[in-house]
Amino acid sequence: MTLAGYLADLAGRLGVALCLTPREARLEARVLAATALAVEPVWLIAHDTDLLGPQQRAALDAVFERRLAGEPVAYVLGKREFYGRVFRVSPATLIPRPETEHLVEAALSHGLDAARVLDIGTGSGCIAITLKLERPDWSVCAVDVSADALAVAQANGERLGAAVKWLESDLFAALAERKFDLIVSNPPYVPTGDRHLGQGDVRFEPKGALASGLDGLDAIRAIVRQAPAHLEPGGWLLLEHGYDQGEAVPALLAVTGYTEVFMACDLAGQPRVSGGRCV
Repeated sequence: MTLAGYLADLAGRLGVALCLTPREARLEARVLAATALAVEPVWLIAHDTDLLGPQQRAALDAVFERRLAGEPVAYVLGKREFYGRVFRVSPATLIPRPETEHLVEAALSHGLDAARVLDIGTGSGCIAITLKLERPDWSVCAVDVSADALAVAQANGERLGAAVKWLESDLFAALAERKFDLIVSNPPYVPTGDRHLGQGDVRFEPKGALASGLDGLDAIRAIVRQAPAHLEPGGWLLLEHGYDQGEAVPALLAVTGYTEVFMACDLAGQPRVSGGRCV
Protein backbone atom coordinates (compact mmCIF):
# COMPACT_ATOMS: atom_id res chain seq x y z
CA MET A 1 0.00 0.00 0.00
CA THR A 2 1.19 3.53 -0.76
CA LEU A 3 1.39 6.20 1.89
CA ALA A 4 -1.45 8.11 0.21
CA GLY A 5 -3.63 5.01 0.17
CA TYR A 6 -2.94 4.28 3.81
CA LEU A 7 -3.77 7.84 4.86
CA ALA A 8 -6.98 7.87 2.82
CA ASP A 9 -8.09 4.61 4.44
CA LEU A 10 -7.26 5.81 7.96
CA ALA A 11 -8.90 9.19 7.42
CA GLY A 12 -12.10 7.37 6.55
CA ARG A 13 -11.88 5.22 9.65
CA LEU A 14 -11.12 8.21 11.87
CA GLY A 15 -14.10 10.07 10.48
CA VAL A 16 -16.47 7.21 11.27
CA ALA A 17 -15.00 6.32 14.68
CA LEU A 18 -14.66 9.88 16.00
CA CYS A 19 -17.44 11.65 14.10
CA LEU A 20 -15.02 13.96 12.29
CA THR A 21 -15.72 15.84 9.08
CA PRO A 22 -13.75 14.59 6.04
CA ARG A 23 -11.46 17.62 6.26
CA GLU A 24 -10.86 17.16 10.00
CA ALA A 25 -10.13 13.47 9.48
CA ARG A 26 -7.62 14.14 6.68
CA LEU A 27 -5.79 16.79 8.71
CA GLU A 28 -5.68 14.60 11.79
CA ALA A 29 -4.43 11.61 9.78
CA ARG A 30 -1.55 13.67 8.40
CA VAL A 31 -0.57 15.11 11.78
CA LEU A 32 -0.57 11.67 13.37
CA ALA A 33 1.32 10.12 10.45
CA ALA A 34 4.02 12.79 10.57
CA THR A 35 4.51 12.06 14.28
CA ALA A 36 4.57 8.29 13.76
CA LEU A 37 7.16 8.54 10.99
CA ALA A 38 9.13 11.36 12.68
CA VAL A 39 8.91 13.59 9.58
CA GLU A 40 7.56 17.03 8.76
CA PRO A 41 4.00 17.11 7.35
CA VAL A 42 5.29 18.41 4.00
CA TRP A 43 7.32 15.18 3.64
CA LEU A 44 4.06 13.25 3.42
CA ILE A 45 3.04 15.20 0.34
CA ALA A 46 6.36 14.65 -1.39
CA HIS A 47 6.28 10.90 -0.67
CA ASP A 48 2.59 10.09 -0.99
CA THR A 49 3.21 7.53 -3.75
CA ASP A 50 5.91 5.70 -1.80
CA LEU A 51 5.18 2.10 -0.84
CA LEU A 52 5.14 1.60 2.92
CA GLY A 53 7.77 -0.68 4.41
CA PRO A 54 7.04 -3.03 7.31
CA GLN A 55 8.60 -0.73 9.92
CA GLN A 56 6.73 2.31 8.63
CA ARG A 57 3.46 0.39 8.60
CA ALA A 58 4.01 -0.83 12.16
CA ALA A 59 4.77 2.70 13.40
CA LEU A 60 1.67 4.09 11.70
CA ASP A 61 -0.56 1.28 12.96
CA ALA A 62 0.59 1.80 16.55
CA VAL A 63 -0.29 5.51 16.50
CA PHE A 64 -3.60 5.16 14.71
CA GLU A 65 -4.79 2.33 16.94
CA ARG A 66 -4.41 4.62 19.95
CA ARG A 67 -6.35 7.40 18.26
CA LEU A 68 -9.07 5.09 16.96
CA ALA A 69 -9.55 3.92 20.55
CA GLY A 70 -10.41 7.53 21.43
CA GLU A 71 -7.14 8.60 23.06
CA PRO A 72 -6.76 12.39 22.74
CA VAL A 73 -4.54 13.65 19.92
CA ALA A 74 -2.47 15.59 22.47
CA TYR A 75 -1.57 12.40 24.34
CA VAL A 76 -0.83 10.48 21.14
CA LEU A 77 1.43 13.30 19.94
CA GLY A 78 2.74 13.99 23.45
CA LYS A 79 2.33 17.74 23.04
CA ARG A 80 -0.12 20.64 22.80
CA GLU A 81 0.30 24.31 21.94
CA PHE A 82 -0.56 26.91 24.55
CA TYR A 83 -0.10 30.67 24.28
CA GLY A 84 2.08 30.22 21.19
CA ARG A 85 4.41 27.65 22.75
CA VAL A 86 4.51 23.86 22.55
CA PHE A 87 4.15 22.01 25.85
CA ARG A 88 4.76 18.33 26.45
CA VAL A 89 1.82 16.51 28.00
CA SER A 90 1.13 13.05 29.35
CA PRO A 91 -1.86 11.23 30.90
CA ALA A 92 -0.60 12.59 34.25
CA THR A 93 -1.53 16.13 33.17
CA LEU A 94 -4.57 17.90 31.84
CA ILE A 95 -4.42 18.88 28.19
CA PRO A 96 -3.90 22.68 27.98
CA ARG A 97 -6.94 24.39 26.47
CA PRO A 98 -7.49 27.82 24.89
CA GLU A 99 -9.89 28.78 27.67
CA THR A 100 -7.03 28.74 30.16
CA GLU A 101 -5.22 31.43 28.16
CA HIS A 102 -7.83 33.84 29.56
CA LEU A 103 -6.48 33.12 33.06
CA VAL A 104 -2.99 34.04 31.83
CA GLU A 105 -4.32 37.22 30.23
CA ALA A 106 -6.09 38.18 33.44
CA ALA A 107 -2.89 37.69 35.44
CA LEU A 108 -0.82 39.75 33.01
CA SER A 109 -3.40 42.53 32.86
CA HIS A 110 -2.89 43.47 36.50
CA GLY A 111 0.47 45.02 35.67
CA LEU A 112 2.29 43.88 38.79
CA ASP A 113 6.01 44.65 38.91
CA ALA A 114 8.52 42.13 40.29
CA ALA A 115 5.60 40.09 41.59
CA ARG A 116 5.83 36.85 43.53
CA VAL A 117 3.41 34.47 41.84
CA LEU A 118 2.00 31.07 42.80
CA ASP A 119 0.34 28.62 40.39
CA ILE A 120 -1.76 25.98 42.19
CA GLY A 121 -2.31 22.64 40.45
CA THR A 122 0.18 23.40 37.71
CA GLY A 123 -0.24 20.17 35.69
CA SER A 124 1.87 20.54 32.54
CA GLY A 125 3.18 23.85 33.88
CA CYS A 126 1.69 25.82 31.01
CA ILE A 127 0.36 28.67 33.19
CA ALA A 128 3.43 29.11 35.39
CA ILE A 129 5.89 28.82 32.50
CA THR A 130 3.92 31.23 30.32
CA LEU A 131 3.73 33.83 33.08
CA LYS A 132 7.47 33.56 33.75
CA LEU A 133 8.37 33.87 30.06
CA GLU A 134 5.98 36.77 29.52
CA ARG A 135 7.15 38.52 32.71
CA PRO A 136 10.79 37.57 33.43
CA ASP A 137 10.79 39.98 36.38
CA TRP A 138 8.22 37.83 38.18
CA SER A 139 9.28 35.15 40.66
CA VAL A 140 7.05 32.17 39.90
CA CYS A 141 6.40 29.11 42.07
CA ALA A 142 4.18 26.22 40.96
CA VAL A 143 2.74 23.36 42.99
CA ASP A 144 0.92 20.13 42.21
CA VAL A 145 -0.10 17.16 44.33
CA SER A 146 1.02 14.78 41.55
CA ALA A 147 4.74 13.99 41.33
CA ASP A 148 4.23 12.67 37.79
CA ALA A 149 2.62 15.92 36.67
CA LEU A 150 5.42 17.94 38.29
CA ALA A 151 8.00 15.92 36.37
CA VAL A 152 6.28 16.88 33.11
CA ALA A 153 6.05 20.53 34.18
CA GLN A 154 9.69 20.72 35.22
CA ALA A 155 10.80 19.20 31.91
CA ASN A 156 8.70 21.77 30.06
CA GLY A 157 10.24 24.56 32.09
CA GLU A 158 13.78 23.39 31.37
CA ARG A 159 13.08 22.95 27.66
CA LEU A 160 11.46 26.39 27.32
CA GLY A 161 13.97 28.16 29.54
CA ALA A 162 11.60 29.23 32.33
CA ALA A 163 13.08 29.47 35.82
CA VAL A 164 10.10 28.32 37.87
CA LYS A 165 10.27 26.87 41.39
CA TRP A 166 8.45 23.51 41.44
CA LEU A 167 7.03 21.98 44.63
CA GLU A 168 4.97 18.87 45.32
CA SER A 169 2.12 20.11 47.47
CA ASP A 170 -1.58 19.58 48.11
CA LEU A 171 -2.71 23.17 47.60
CA PHE A 172 -0.77 25.27 50.17
CA ALA A 173 0.41 22.41 52.41
CA ALA A 174 4.12 22.61 51.53
CA LEU A 175 4.34 26.41 51.44
CA ALA A 176 4.56 27.08 55.20
CA GLU A 177 4.10 30.84 55.66
CA ARG A 178 5.25 31.96 52.20
CA LYS A 179 3.32 34.89 50.78
CA PHE A 180 2.65 35.99 47.21
CA ASP A 181 1.40 39.02 45.33
CA LEU A 182 -0.62 36.93 42.91
CA ILE A 183 -2.09 33.42 43.13
CA VAL A 184 -3.54 31.77 40.03
CA SER A 185 -5.15 28.39 39.58
CA ASN A 186 -6.98 26.25 37.07
CA PRO A 187 -8.33 23.85 39.72
CA PRO A 188 -10.65 20.88 39.26
CA TYR A 189 -14.16 22.33 38.93
CA VAL A 190 -16.35 19.67 37.29
CA PRO A 191 -19.09 18.05 39.42
CA THR A 192 -18.23 14.42 40.16
CA GLY A 193 -21.45 13.21 38.57
CA ASP A 194 -21.16 15.25 35.38
CA ARG A 195 -21.84 13.11 32.31
CA HIS A 196 -19.08 14.87 30.37
CA LEU A 197 -16.48 13.05 32.48
CA GLY A 198 -17.34 9.93 30.49
CA GLN A 199 -17.15 11.58 27.09
CA GLY A 200 -14.46 12.68 24.64
CA ASP A 201 -10.92 13.54 25.66
CA VAL A 202 -11.69 13.91 29.37
CA ARG A 203 -12.18 10.14 29.65
CA PHE A 204 -8.40 9.84 29.43
CA GLU A 205 -7.42 12.83 31.59
CA PRO A 206 -6.64 12.55 35.33
CA LYS A 207 -9.95 12.66 37.18
CA GLY A 208 -8.36 14.29 40.21
CA ALA A 209 -7.54 17.31 38.06
CA LEU A 210 -11.08 17.54 36.69
CA ALA A 211 -13.74 16.69 39.29
CA SER A 212 -14.23 18.32 42.68
CA GLY A 213 -17.30 17.44 44.70
CA LEU A 214 -21.00 17.32 43.95
CA ASP A 215 -21.14 20.88 42.65
CA GLY A 216 -17.55 21.03 41.37
CA LEU A 217 -16.59 23.76 43.82
CA ASP A 218 -14.78 21.86 46.59
CA ALA A 219 -11.27 22.76 45.40
CA ILE A 220 -12.25 26.35 44.64
CA ARG A 221 -13.74 26.74 48.13
CA ALA A 222 -10.54 25.42 49.70
CA ILE A 223 -8.33 27.76 47.64
CA VAL A 224 -10.52 30.80 48.33
CA ARG A 225 -10.52 30.01 52.05
CA GLN A 226 -6.80 29.30 52.39
CA ALA A 227 -5.33 31.86 49.98
CA PRO A 228 -5.53 34.93 52.27
CA ALA A 229 -2.93 33.37 54.57
CA HIS A 230 -0.54 33.32 51.59
CA LEU A 231 -1.37 36.65 49.96
CA GLU A 232 0.29 39.95 50.69
CA PRO A 233 -2.16 42.75 51.55
CA GLY A 234 -3.67 43.84 48.25
CA GLY A 235 -2.63 40.61 46.53
CA TRP A 236 -4.85 38.99 43.91
CA LEU A 237 -6.42 35.53 43.60
CA LEU A 238 -7.48 34.53 40.07
CA LEU A 239 -9.35 31.32 39.28
CA GLU A 240 -10.50 29.55 36.15
CA HIS A 241 -13.92 27.92 36.54
CA GLY A 242 -16.78 26.35 34.63
CA TYR A 243 -19.12 28.20 32.28
CA ASP A 244 -21.97 27.64 34.74
CA GLN A 245 -20.06 28.91 37.80
CA GLY A 246 -19.91 32.57 36.79
CA GLU A 247 -22.19 33.58 39.66
CA ALA A 248 -21.13 31.08 42.32
CA VAL A 249 -17.38 31.80 42.26
CA PRO A 250 -17.58 35.62 42.45
CA ALA A 251 -20.16 35.26 45.23
CA LEU A 252 -17.83 32.93 47.10
CA LEU A 253 -14.97 35.42 46.78
CA ALA A 254 -17.14 38.29 47.97
CA VAL A 255 -18.58 36.50 50.99
CA THR A 256 -15.07 35.39 52.01
CA GLY A 257 -13.94 39.03 52.14
CA TYR A 258 -12.18 39.64 48.84
CA THR A 259 -12.64 43.05 47.26
CA GLU A 260 -12.70 44.28 43.65
CA VAL A 261 -14.27 40.96 42.71
CA PHE A 262 -14.68 40.46 38.96
CA MET A 263 -15.69 37.83 36.42
CA ALA A 264 -14.43 37.63 32.82
CA CYS A 265 -15.84 35.67 29.89
CA ASP A 266 -14.00 33.67 27.26
CA LEU A 267 -14.17 34.29 23.51
CA ALA A 268 -17.40 32.30 23.34
CA GLY A 269 -19.00 34.67 25.85
CA GLN A 270 -19.00 32.05 28.62
CA PRO A 271 -17.96 32.87 32.21
CA ARG A 272 -14.40 31.61 32.60
CA VAL A 273 -12.21 33.54 35.08
CA SER A 274 -13.05 35.19 38.38
CA GLY A 275 -10.83 36.95 40.86
CA GLY A 276 -10.59 39.23 43.83
CA ARG A 277 -8.18 41.22 45.94
CA CYS A 278 -7.15 40.27 49.45
CA VAL A 279 -7.31 42.96 52.13
